[in-house]
Amino acid sequence: MTALPYLCYLALYAWIRPEGSPVDKKPAEPSVSIVLPTYNEAQIVETKLDDLLALEYPMEKVELVVVDSSTDNTRTIIREYFDDLEAPELVLLEEDERRGLAPALNDAYAAASNEMVVKTDCDSKLAPDALREAAANLADDDIAAVTGRNVEVLGGSEVESGYRGIQSHIQQLESHLDSTLIFHGPFSAFENDAVLPIDPNSLADDTELALKIRRQGGRVIFDPAVKYMEASHSEFVKRRKQKDRRGMGLIRLLAQHRDALGQYGNYGKLVLPFNWWFMIVSPWLLAATLVVGTGAAVSVFGFGGLALAVVVSSFAYLGQKDRLGPAQALYSIFDTQVSLLRASVELLVGDSDGTWDVDAELREAFE
Repeated sequence: MTALPYLCYLALYAWIRPEGSPVDKKPAEPSVSIVLPTYNEAQIVETKLDDLLALEYPMEKVELVVVDSSTDNTRTIIREYFDDLEAPELVLLEEDERRGLAPALNDAYAAASNEMVVKTDCDSKLAPDALREAAANLADDDIAAVTGRNVEVLGGSEVESGYRGIQSHIQQLESHLDSTLIFHGPFSAFENDAVLPIDPNSLADDTELALKIRRQGGRVIFDPAVKYMEASHSEFVKRRKQKDRRGMGLIRLLAQHRDALGQYGNYGKLVLPFNWWFMIVSPWLLAATLVVGTGAAVSVFGFGGLALAVVVSSFAYLGQKDRLGPAQALYSIFDTQVSLLRASVELLVGDSDGTWDVDAELREAFE
């Protein structure tokens, strides 16, 4: 039963065979506001700025909106970097008190004055043509937002790389059906006129904005030609905190917008139900199956019934060591289900907030 929706999605994928962007992309060169939230990024912010200036786009059409709540010298580095630059224009919003990512982004989006608004994270790298590919999608009047594909996981996480590969196929199908749900922090682009305020307590700010845009009538899509790289942990325990926080944000967002189920065409009839199943129902069913299955096996076979638990434990151990060969992709899904289950529990006990911590290891991976 747990696998049935996945099999249905696979059948739908085989039938539709989605490729590339779902829209007829047209060359376009709108003015762009790049929103960059920063918090104690002194170690990597200059590298990020180099990355942004290397984008193949006329910088006189670009403004960089930085919203910073750092306690280190991140702001000083940014100001000095722009001292001798004529373009892009710098808009630096300085926060004296750290309020969380969502309130900071709301201020940055309000300050963004150009036609296309791009949000990116400091610990990510963008393909040189990312802005042009995004603009080509937004040139379609029906498209109000576009996100892209993680082509390389910085930090050597094969597990996360495998999951992102599977996720990109899911998002490609969703975009061809109607719109995708998940938008990615390393690169998300929006029509400025479509941008709406997000919940100050949001833990899934990019996806929340995309979901709200879809609810007001614009399509929000995934295009694999929009490429970026993001840092992620490879070790099981270290990966949990990063993935658990993402899971909490997505689960809470789905619950807050449960009234969208069945609405907005295929988005509410197919895309949202599948994500409800994957993020909320499936993790609990999987856990229940393992617990009940092990209990039943022990009651029938005694200690021999623990074989199921041994098999699952071995699967998890080999998976986190990247030793499952062709079955590694299955482990990446299992790993995500573990995080979603943990995220559900953390939400139930109220263990979440809107701030994020600097991770020194991921900063080194980015460098």
